[in-house]
Amino acid sequence: MLTYDVDIWSIRKRAGRPKPWELRWRVGERPHSRSFKLKPQADGRRAELMTAVREQQQFDEETGLPASELMARTSPTWFEHAKGYVLMKWPRAAAKHRASIAESLAVITPALVTSKRGAPKAAILREALYQWAFRAVRDQEGTWVSRDTQEEPGAEIRSALEWIAAHSLKVKDLEDPALLRPALEALSLRLDGTKAAENTARRKRMVLSNVLRYTVEEKRLLSANPLPQVDWTPAESDDEIDFRYVPGPKVARELLGAVRDSGTRGEHLHAFFGCLYYAAMRPGEIVALTESDCTLPARSRETVKDWGELLLGESRPEVGGGWTEEGTSYEKRGLKRRKRGATRTVPIPPVLVHLLREHIEKYGTADDGRLFRASRGGRVPSTEYCGIWEKARRKVLTTSEVKSNLAAVPYSLRHAGVSLWIKSGVDPAEVAARAGHSIAVLYRFYAKILKGGQQRSNSLIEAALDEGVDA
Repeated sequence: MLTYDVDIWSIRKRAGRPKPWELRWRVGERPHSRSFKLKPQADGRRAELMTAVREQQQFDEETGLPASELMARTSPTWFEHAKGYVLMKWPRAAAKHRASIAESLAVITPALVTSKRGAPKAAILREALYQWAFRAVRDQEGTWVSRDTQEEPGAEIRSALEWIAAHSLKVKDLEDPALLRPALEALSLRLDGTKAAENTARRKRMVLSNVLRYTVEEKRLLSANPLPQVDWTPAESDDEIDFRYVPGPKVARELLGAVRDSGTRGEHLHAFFGCLYYAAMRPGEIVALTESDCTLPARSRETVKDWGELLLGESRPEVGGGWTEEGTSYEKRGLKRRKRGATRTVPIPPVLVHLLREHIEKYGTADDGRLFRASRGGRVPSTEYCGIWEKARRKVLTTSEVKSNLAAVPYSLRHAGVSLWIKSGVDPAEVAARAGHSIAVLYRFYAKILKGGQQRSNSLIEAALDEGVDA
């Protein structure tokens, strides 16, 4: 029990004892004493206790220690504390967020150590932290526990965990903000040592900030959050899409044709890639698309040029089975950066209407109404559609283009679709709404194209202002 009720008495000498100089003090109802060989030692300790009193610190009645000393003595290591934080967050966190917390802490924790002597290889330590220490599983009673306490890892992983446990800083040490700088530098780098994207560094810094806030506000292991005291910002990076590698309409159509002609799975996923380009959907949104989400005009000569509409309300992003409640490699969630239950309407051009209608007529749907499924059922994995995409690139692009980043990943089709809308003169707010972006994100990633549109708009405004003005 902590109290301000403290009395510190003068030092007394007890002759004939190995440690004759005795310091006595009282905390609450309990007396405390400590003996020293030399009087200056006793004086020094008395001065420390008096300083704590002057600083208006509380004392612990059981140990007789000032609160600051008690905190230092009982402080857990950063490694222990971070594992506790993961278990606190796990039950309510989405699978993607769980993985993000573990990834961030796996980068931060190796930087918060007393020494790097005898450290395991960086890749082994990262796996030990990411896949074991900062990942939770249920024990026999159904309680979430750290995976490394429930399952037995290999010898290398176990050795790495023992090393980090032995060399991790005490949480109390972080009262010195300078000790956080190595962690901040670590989260601003990729695994290969190159600069990480600015938004990646900021995301990991946010995890560090949240852990430290939990440390101060809930666990009371630090007197204040030291992070704001560190003068550090992530290195600026250009998040704008490199449009040299975004396929134009001609190349995009050729790639879609190559997907269709690549075999049975290519035929099945032709409309999948069509959704990426013509509706600028995210892969996680496409794999969740059901027949009931599609409003398609009836097949007739009169409606051949009519547009359809998709109503999107669910996404199934890949995340890995270790992070989801069900153990699946994906999670079911709402649309990105939207409240659960929110929907997004995307008008689709006749070419995509045709692709989706033919797909439904030829392949039907899964039992739950989904349009696209893996060759053995279930969610279409990224390995499958990325493999088909790479075959299409090799068929359509030149050898030098294949080696470049031109249309390097299927997601390039989404960038191509959004770019096409902007270049066509669609209002940026409408583009953002269809793509599921905020206006700020749209301007961040598509700035060059949008600036070109602004120049055209300026010319139109100028022409209107000049109308009727005498030459």
